[in-house]
Amino acid sequence: MFGRSKPVSFNRYGSRRSRWRPPPWLVLLLVGIALGAVGVLVVQERYLPPRLSADASGKLQAAFAQTEAERLRLKGELDQATKQLATALAEKKSQADELAASRAGTEQLRDDLRAVVAALPPDPRGGSVEVRAANFSAKGATLAYEVVLTRERAAAKPIAGVMQLVVTGEAARGGADTSINLKPVALAIGSHQVVRGNLALPDGFRPRQTTVQVLDRPGGKLLGMRVILVK
Repeated sequence: MFGRSKPVSFNRYGSRRSRWRPPPWLVLLLVGIALGAVGVLVVQERYLPPRLSADASGKLQAAFAQTEAERLRLKGELDQATKQLATALAEKKSQADELAASRAGTEQLRDDLRAVVAALPPDPRGGSVEVRAANFSAKGATLAYEVVLTRERAAAKPIAGVMQLVVTGEAARGGADTSINLKPVALAIGSHQVVRGNLALPDGFRPRQTTVQVLDRPGGKLLGMRVILVK
């Protein structure tokens, strides 16, 4: 009864323990996370396209791979076509250059021919169409001819006419000389014209000379004439 007494502790806040409450910011954070998750689910279900299944996803990947392969094939064909086009354009340019050079060469030859024709002796008979030079040769039953014609007053437009060759020579049966008219040759005479060709002769006929007649039409007005020996 008179033993040692134990000390008595005094709690100024009372004997009850206070309960723990989460801070407001944590509550707001958790609520916001929950609302965000719900919003994502709602948007995904209502507004976004439906999720693909594994089979649909595989088909989509296969279609993409096929489309990519087709794109690469078309790209290769386009590159090949582009190369072919570049080659064709280069060939076209080369041909155009060759054509221009050929035209320049042709024009130069025309100038040279004009100079040569101008240097030929004049036709002694004159006429509106002059026979400046001619060459005839007989081989068998064929008469080869080459005749250079010029106009006295050449205009821009050529005039139409015919060249009639009258060949004089010895017939196959002999006797006196015979003259034959060969087939007329159509002409379109500008400032000058070189006429070449071959005409048939009667069998056994041996020509000695040829009279060149330039007419405005068969049997028409005489525009020029000259007599040339046959070689």
